[in-house]
Amino acid sequence: MGMAAGRTNLKSFYILKILSERTDDEHVLNASQIMDLLKSEYGITVNRQTVYSEIDKLQAADVDIVLQDGKLGGYYLASRQFELPELKLMVDAVQFSRFITKKKSQELIRKLETLCSLEEAKQLSSQVVVYNRPKTLNETIYYNVDMLHSAIYRERQITFQYAEWTVRKKMELRHGGDYYIASPLHLIWDDENYYLIAFDEKAGKVKHYRVDKIRSLSILKDARSETAVSQQIDLGTFGAKTFGMFGGRDVKVRLKCRNHLAGVVLDRFGQDIWMIPTDADHFSAEVTVTVSPQFFGWVTAIGEDMQLEGPQELVEEYRKYLEKILEGYRK
Repeated sequence: MGMAAGRTNLKSFYILKILSERTDDEHVLNASQIMDLLKSEYGITVNRQTVYSEIDKLQAADVDIVLQDGKLGGYYLASRQFELPELKLMVDAVQFSRFITKKKSQELIRKLETLCSLEEAKQLSSQVVVYNRPKTLNETIYYNVDMLHSAIYRERQITFQYAEWTVRKKMELRHGGDYYIASPLHLIWDDENYYLIAFDEKAGKVKHYRVDKIRSLSILKDARSETAVSQQIDLGTFGAKTFGMFGGRDVKVRLKCRNHLAGVVLDRFGQDIWMIPTDADHFSAEVTVTVSPQFFGWVTAIGEDMQLEGPQELVEEYRKYLEKILEGYRK
């Protein structure tokens, strides 16, 4: 069978391809235009009746092709796997993701553009803006995320090296390049970075690792330990109580806040907390937090309109935190 004959047998496919690439609810093609495109782009010669017949077959297969009536009417593909507003959201997410390199961002956006018509793709392209913001140069992060998802799904241990920045702006392996062995539990996104939550088999506890600092990652044959499985966390509460992905002890704290901070507290801790009015201008809230310098920094940043009231030992710890900062400025 010749190439032309083979293509002729795929008339429906090429008509759908033309409609997918060139039409939307603002751009239509009539039967004559579809005939011309089949001839010029794919070397397929058909008549108008064949176009009608092939479109009928596609519609019978639940392809959402709509005929727009009128002098300038024609056919267009009415629905796709992703609508244009959804694609715009994904383009924004790719552009603003620091862990995706500039090169990989451009590749992903080009792929997203193939999911809509050519005219809609122009809208996506016009939305792409080069922001003056840092993007990682390390493309291995992209593939590490995929490998970590695989290890979590397969419930297998992983091994890797871990690095940190030096004052010379170089990544240096921690512990002399020793390999960590861990049981991965979750991947989460926090403050524009990917973090791996994993059970460190040697330390015997759950730790957080920045994915962009992971090096030489590989999946082991060993299954996650039973201890690791018992350390699974509730992600619904984890994000609310953790500040800056720093670990620490969980403490139920009492905050006294001015009323205008209600939204700040609800955004941080969710809708399920108790907020009790204490007078006309204040309310009290009891929340569970992972105590760390980052939590104290959050309270400090809000300022005098939020006061840490209890427990008393935590109030003393916070006072020492503030005094230590002040001492540095007194010097």
